Amino acid sequence: METTLFVGLSIAALLAMVFVLYRMQTKYVSFSKRVFAGLGMGIAFGAILQLIFGSDSEVVKTSTDWFGIIGNGYVRLLKMIVMPLIMVSIISAITNLKSSKGLGKMAGLIIGILVFTTLIAATVGIFSANLFDLNAESIQAGEAEQTRAEDLEGRVDAANTSIPQKVLEFIPTNPFEDMAGGRSTSTLGVVIFSAFVGIASLGIKRKKPEQFETFHKIVGAAYAVTMRIVTLILRLTPFGVLALMASTIATTSVDGIINLSTFVIASYVALITMIIVHLILVTVVGLSPVQFIKKAMPALTFAFTSRTSAGAIPLNVKAQTKGMGVSESVANFAASFGSSIGQNGCAGIYPAMLAVMIAPTVGINPMDPGFIFQVIIIVAISSFGVAGVGGGATFAALIVLSALNLPVGLAGLLISIEPLIDMGRTAVNVSGSMTAGVVSAKILGEMDTTVYNSNHDLTDEEDSDVA
Repeated sequence: METTLFVGLSIAALLAMVFVLYRMQTKYVSFSKRVFAGLGMGIAFGAILQLIFGSDSEVVKTSTDWFGIIGNGYVRLLKMIVMPLIMVSIISAITNLKSSKGLGKMAGLIIGILVFTTLIAATVGIFSANLFDLNAESIQAGEAEQTRAEDLEGRVDAANTSIPQKVLEFIPTNPFEDMAGGRSTSTLGVVIFSAFVGIASLGIKRKKPEQFETFHKIVGAAYAVTMRIVTLILRLTPFGVLALMASTIATTSVDGIINLSTFVIASYVALITMIIVHLILVTVVGLSPVQFIKKAMPALTFAFTSRTSAGAIPLNVKAQTKGMGVSESVANFAASFGSSIGQNGCAGIYPAMLAVMIAPTVGINPMDPGFIFQVIIIVAISSFGVAGVGGGATFAALIVLSALNLPVGLAGLLISIEPLIDMGRTAVNVSGSMTAGVVSAKILGEMDTTVYNSNHDLTDEEDSDVA
């Protein structure tokens, strides 16, 4: 009875904060401020719940289960629109091109930047791990860690695929399966299929212009409806961030963070360093890093709280197009590719740090130049096709550790702090994909710098009909 009462009070408190955010929306408080308000209230509320009841209490477990209706429900809505958004956006972008000649150059540049930043991310991860002298031998393994280690060792065979097999995995055999997210590389599969549809339509444009016009109008209508759905869902972002953050903070093990504090600190030093690298790249092409952070922050905040790069695609695209003036084609390709290729946090920093941490357990000097070079190259290659959802970092780590003949089970030692680390990794993934989009757009002349330098808020144009 007492538990039920406290759960009811927790839910009532969350709903009260939801009402506060709703009132801010009706008062036309900017989107970014609402997102930060949701983040702040979520952190404070989650901390209070943990302080009073403890992360393993029945009250917290039941309460966060109810919070999931708002938080996880919001994430599910975003995932619902991801595949339709990718498909209609890419087809629409290609049909609006005069020819398909520049398509390969754009895609090649975006992928090149993603892989290049992953190489840097791996290097940053290696040096951060060495700087903090991370060593798996000093970490105590409990029952949960041993169970996790056994699970990881059982998944090694699934991760051990050759490079040709990895490349083949990108090519869709059933686009409908990919639209349903049936594979880890489904996002890329939909991108490739949509690109073929768009390129085919350009061929029809020359030979059968009437049929092309009909198709173009249908795609345009579908795009308009899809973007309207995206806008409606994105209005829920502050509420989703509030619930997700409250749940994450309330259930995170404080003891685990304290025991593995060195790894947590080393990880966030590397992740923050990588964000700085992104800002340097933006500055190099003549754009303001302050504006980049300002426009990217809502998407990064969502990525941080939700821990899903793929789910952040709608926010990612809107931040680039509406906030930074990036063309639809570049923004959609960068966001889509970035959710599966060259994830700087999950596929770059994390597996590199694990490799350095685990290397001493098998007698390898983690500062050896040959070992460092090997890690960087393997990380870059393995960064292709990492799923943009929770668990992608684990899959990347399995590939890298098994390729280096290191014991993959030791990665299970970090299970207690996995959510805390994954939040930062996901934010860096999304930052990397946005950096690829912005830098590519600037180089290709596919950016409206007036929009980039403006103070335009992502939802300014929609707030007038908020009711």
